[in-house]
Amino acid sequence: MTENIWGYPETSGHLAGADLRGWSVEATDGSIGKVDKHSDEVGSAYIVVDTGIWIFGKHVLLPAGTVTRLDAAEKKVYVDGTKAEIKSAPEFDREKHLGDPGYHDQVGGYYSGRPPVV
Repeated sequence: MTENIWGYPETSGHLAGADLRGWSVEATDGSIGKVDKHSDEVGSAYIVVDTGIWIFGKHVLLPAGTVTRLDAAEKKVYVDGTKAEIKSAPEFDREKHLGDPGYHDQVGGYYSGRPPVV
């Protein structure tokens, strides 16, 4: 995990301005869905993952610091977290949570408190 949970790690291969919508998202133990939305905002970068039927259509917001690498050839985003960890993350609701600093703090706290995946 990165020091700045809301910024892409330098080693992730992220390029500012890249459109990640529709890319597959891979947890450490398998596929979890597709990128529905993302932001490159400095200090608040994230991806929103549509988990589809995997966990009944839940959307989760993953801070950019959870991204371990991007594979442009395969259009895949690899994240530092298991399916269970992501399933247990605070659910994302676009209408309620965009721009909500309390939700931002809740998600940041959830991911910052996890031990790194080895």
